[in-house]
Amino acid sequence: MTSVLLADVRPWGGDAVDVTIVDGLISELSPAGSGGAADERIDGRGLLALPGFVNAHAHVDKSWWGQKWVSYGGEPTTQGRIAHERAERDKYGIPSVDSTKAVLREFVRHGTTATRTHVDVDLGVGLRGIAGVLEAADDLNGAVEIELVAFPQDGVLRRPGVLELLDKAAAEGATSIGGLDPATIDRDPVGQLDALFEIATRRDVGLDLHLHDHGDLGAFQYELIAERTIQAGLQGKVNVSHGFALGELPSARRADLVQLLGEAGISWTTVAPPASAPLPFREMRAAGVPIGLGTDGIRDLWSPYGDGDLLQVARGFARLHGLRTDEDLTYAVELATTYGAPFVHRENHGLTVGARADIVLLDAENAPDVLVRAPRREVVIAAGQVVVRDGELQV
Repeated sequence: MTSVLLADVRPWGGDAVDVTIVDGLISELSPAGSGGAADERIDGRGLLALPGFVNAHAHVDKSWWGQKWVSYGGEPTTQGRIAHERAERDKYGIPSVDSTKAVLREFVRHGTTATRTHVDVDLGVGLRGIAGVLEAADDLNGAVEIELVAFPQDGVLRRPGVLELLDKAAAEGATSIGGLDPATIDRDPVGQLDALFEIATRRDVGLDLHLHDHGDLGAFQYELIAERTIQAGLQGKVNVSHGFALGELPSARRADLVQLLGEAGISWTTVAPPASAPLPFREMRAAGVPIGLGTDGIRDLWSPYGDGDLLQVARGFARLHGLRTDEDLTYAVELATTYGAPFVHRENHGLTVGARADIVLLDAENAPDVLVRAPRREVVIAAGQVVVRDGELQV
């Protein structure tokens, strides 16, 4: 048994406490100065404490982070980006264990201790990308926990053999399998969804579906997914990524659809792109539709942007949705931390007894202050181990 005393920290900016950690889990919170003896003592210096950030939508296998600059090219459409990536990725060694590890290190440096990452599975890379992500994560000794989504970036039905790869990935440990714009990529929404739901049901894995289509076409696919989720008994195991159309619909249609999503137990992940329509997040909360935040791709052949800081995404969400009050600004931080728990299958993720000791310390007054300034992560603790100290990586 190993014990750590994290002394004098302020959870969410509240009263100072001592946090006792035993074997990587939080075992006790007590008033500051009252903590007992431990194998290791960390002075929290009265810093604000948050739970580790949860990146609910990433693509850590596709980055050229740490390599020379790659200029943007190709057509700026989903089909165009897919074609450009397929043509160029081998030149840059994508997927790469080293680049993946570099991105994961940036996640950790910014306080992310768990992520759900989509990993490309196609006829060119097979399952090699999944193996590379697992190797990169293993090299970081548990600093960031990984949940894998086997992702058919190049389509499902239009590429014979991809379904078999997804099935193999599910059999070999992927927590979820992905899908992509059934109507516009495969041009067969019923066929793609039937095939994916069959694998998910048979292999007892989740589904995480990229949906970029707008307007009525996007809404139609949400309805198909919700109906199949209920029929298959997969409530709580299906997620929609991006889902741009939801914020674009007329209010009555949107309200009916949000209720259907809630009944189907479907969750939603967003990267809060600035040009997108705001999500009806208050209606989604009321209907029980979980929302997670993610960084999406970071410096990859889709976009040169991104640095792995989920606080920047949370601030983007707040600005996109016009959040101003302390309560709403705190909610944006909660989306990046506590509310991310279901996306990495954690029942308890927070500064609470029994939770994995993933703790981020920042020099800030309160959660709204954290959001608007995104200050340096002074200390990051993952499963009771210090992985960032004075803003510098220790792994």
